[in-house]
Amino acid sequence: MDPEALRKYSALHPKPAGLALQYGTAGFRTRAEQLDHVVFRMGLLAVLRSKAVAATIGVMVTASHNPEEDNGIKLVDPLGEMLHPSWEEYATQLANAEEQELQKVITEICQKAAVDLHKDALVFIGRDTRPSSEKLSQSVIDGILVLGGQYHDYGLVTTPQLHYMVCCQNTQGQYGKATLEGYYEKLSKAFMELIKQSHSSGECQRHLKIDCANGIGALKLSEMKPYFPREVLIHIYNDGTKEKLNHLCGADFVKVHQKPPGGLDMKPNERCCSFDGDADRIVYYYKDTTGHFHLIDGDKIATLISIFLKELLAKVRQNFKMAVVQTAYANGSSTRYLEETLKVPVHCVKTGVKHLHHKAQEFDVGVYFEANGHGTVLFSKAAETKIRQMVKEEKDDEKREAAKVLENMIDLINQTVGDAISDMLVIEAILALKGLTVQQWDALYTDLPNRLLKVQVADRRVIDTTDAERRAVTPPGLQEKIDALVKKYKLSRAFVRPSGTEDVVRIYAEADTQENADALAHEVSLAVYHLAGGKGAPPQP
Repeated sequence: MDPEALRKYSALHPKPAGLALQYGTAGFRTRAEQLDHVVFRMGLLAVLRSKAVAATIGVMVTASHNPEEDNGIKLVDPLGEMLHPSWEEYATQLANAEEQELQKVITEICQKAAVDLHKDALVFIGRDTRPSSEKLSQSVIDGILVLGGQYHDYGLVTTPQLHYMVCCQNTQGQYGKATLEGYYEKLSKAFMELIKQSHSSGECQRHLKIDCANGIGALKLSEMKPYFPREVLIHIYNDGTKEKLNHLCGADFVKVHQKPPGGLDMKPNERCCSFDGDADRIVYYYKDTTGHFHLIDGDKIATLISIFLKELLAKVRQNFKMAVVQTAYANGSSTRYLEETLKVPVHCVKTGVKHLHHKAQEFDVGVYFEANGHGTVLFSKAAETKIRQMVKEEKDDEKREAAKVLENMIDLINQTVGDAISDMLVIEAILALKGLTVQQWDALYTDLPNRLLKVQVADRRVIDTTDAERRAVTPPGLQEKIDALVKKYKLSRAFVRPSGTEDVVRIYAEADTQENADALAHEVSLAVYHLAGGKGAPPQP
C-alpha cells in the first residue's frame, strides 16, 4: 500500500464533516452529492475483499427505486450474492473514517480479515442511468487503482446483470459467459426452448406492455429485443427519454399506490408489468372491463412459479425438497393457498433479501419473493446435476420431457439475485405453457385487504421483534395490545417492525374487509405512538 498515493487520492474525494452512513441490505444510499468519498472508499474495499477471497468482486452504482437525485453503491460477492455481513461492518467503518485515519482503518481490516495485499485483485463495475452515476463510478476506479487492483467497467447494466457477470467469472464460465451477449443468449435460448412446447405459440402473438421506470431496464430490454422470438411482442414504456427515473412509475410506485404508472395507457385485460429503477423487481397488473385495477405482486408471482415447478417435480419423480420462503409482509391468502391447496411448505424469515436467499438455499428448489416483486428460485447443486443428467440419460419419455423443461427453467432463472428481465421471461413462459390469461392467474386466490402505515418515533431501537418480525418483544405491553386489537376483526393479523433506515416504525395490518384492515392499522399505530415514544401529533385515521 502506497501511503502517499492514498493520501493524495483521498484528498480528491474528501468526506463531508459530520456525515455518517450505514451499509445496509441495499448498500449505501443517500443524496448523490454526498457519496463521492464513499464510492472512492468502496473501490478500496472491493480490492481488499477481492484479495481476501482470491476472486472477482462486483461494485454496482445504483439507488434502485429511490428518486433520481439519490444514488448508492453496493458490493457483490463472488457467486453473485450480497456482501458478507462481516464485511458490511468494514464498509461502514471505512466510509465513516476521518481522512487521517483511513490508512489505519485499512490496515485493521487487513489484519482482521487476513488480507494479503500482495495478491491480485479484480473488480467488475456497473452503473445505472442516473446523471450522477458515471462520475461516481470514476471515483470507484480511483479507489481500485490506489490499492493496485485491476478492473473491468461494464458501464450501463442492470443490477442483476452485474451479479450475473461476477458469478460467471468466478465459476470459470460454468454459469455462463461474463458478457452482456452471453446473458442475452443464455436467457433467450432457454426461453425459446420453453415456449416451443406451448400449444398456443402458433395462434397468437403474446403482447406485453412494460413500464421500465425510466431506468436501465429500458436500455437493456431494447438491446435484448433482437434475441426474442417473433411470438413475443414487448412494448416498452417509460424508457427514460422523456421523464425522470422512478417518477410516478416503476414497480415500487405501482405496488405502494396500487395504481397504474403514468406514461402507460392500459386497455381492459391487457397484460402489463413494471420494473423498478435498476430492474431487480417486477410486478404485473391489468385493468378489468369495469376499469378496476388488479395488482399481481411478488406473492402471486411466487405462487405461479411454485404451481409450475411442483407439477414438473411430480413428473420427474425424484425426491426433491421444495419450499417457498416469504416475509411477514406476504399476504395471508398467499400463504394459505401455498400451504393448504398446493401443499408446499412455506417458511417465514426476517425482511431483507439476504434472509430470504439464505433460507432458500436449504432446499433442492427454493422459491423466494418479497411482496414488492423482488425474488428468484434457487436450485441445489445436487438437484441441478440430477436434472441435467436425466435430460441426457432418462429412458422414460414423460420423465425426460419434464426434466428438459426444468433444465430450461434453471437456465432462464437468474439464481444470483432477483432479476426483472429473467423473472418476466419465466412468467411469460409459464403463462404460455399453461395457457393461462392474466385474469386466470390473478384468480388463483383473492388477497386479503391490507394496509401499510408508518409512525415516527424518537428512537426506532425501542422496538425489538422476534418470530421473523411477527411479534414485538419490546416495549413491554405493545404485543399484548396488538393481540387484543387483532381479536376484534375476522381473518386479521398485524405486526410492527422498526425501519432499517429511519426513525419510523412500520405497521402492517390485514383483515376481512378494507375498512377493517384500515381500522386495525390505525389502532395499532396509536398503540405504537403511545407505547413506543411517538413524535409529533398522534396518527389520524
